[in-house]
Amino acid sequence: MRIQLADDDLLMRELIATVLGAYGHEVETHGNGADVWDAFQRAPAPLVVLDWDMPVLDGLEVCRRIRGHPGGDEVYLLIVTARAKAADLEDVLNAGADDYLSKPVTPSDIAARLRIAERRMETARARRSAEEELRKARYLAGVGEVSLALQHEINNPLAALLTTAALVTGGMLEPHEIPDSLKTIETQAQRIADVLKRLRAVNTERSVEYARGQRMVDLGAKKPGTP
Repeated sequence: MRIQLADDDLLMRELIATVLGAYGHEVETHGNGADVWDAFQRAPAPLVVLDWDMPVLDGLEVCRRIRGHPGGDEVYLLIVTARAKAADLEDVLNAGADDYLSKPVTPSDIAARLRIAERRMETARARRSAEEELRKARYLAGVGEVSLALQHEINNPLAALLTTAALVTGGMLEPHEIPDSLKTIETQAQRIADVLKRLRAVNTERSVEYARGQRMVDLGAKKPGTP
C-alpha cells in the first residue's frame, strides 16, 4: 500500500517510515504540510500520516484539505501529535482524522496503529463495495419496473395505431372510413404521448404489483387533489 508521510522532524520521519516499510508498504516522505499536500493532489495515497505541527501547512490543515478533495472521504488519515489535552484531540477528530498517535512514538505504537488502520480500511472497502452492488441492483430493478410499465401502458394503443395505419396505407378502407381511421391514429398517438409525459413527471419512487411478484413503475394518471 502507498503511504504518504509528512513530519518536519527528520528522526521521527525516518522512524515511522522504517516501521511502515518493514510491513511491506511503500512510503513517500515529506518534510512539511505543503509538500505532502502537493504530492497528494498529484497522486492521492489511501493512507496519509501527518504530524500536527509542521511549517507552511500544519497537519490539521492538510487533513481538512484532503477531506475536501474528490475522493478524500476514502483516505485514512492518521495524525501524530505531542498534544494530549482533550480539546486538542477533539480538534484532531474535527479536522477529519480517523485516528491519532501520541508522541513519544515507539515502533510498537506505530505497528498497532497500522493494524487498526488496515482493518478499518478493509471494512470501509467492503462497505463501499456493498453499497455499489446495492446501487446497481436498485438501478436494474428500476429499469425493469419502467420497462414493464411502458409495455403495460403502450402496447394496446401502439397496436391499435399500427393496425389502423396499416389499413389506411394498404388501401383496405373505403374512402368514407379514412377520416375515422385517421382520428383513431391521432387518439392512440396521443395516448402514447400522454404516457411519456407521465413518465417524465415521475419524481418519486413509486411502484405497484404487476404479476407473479413483479413490480412496475406506477404511471397511472394523477387523481385530482392527490399530491
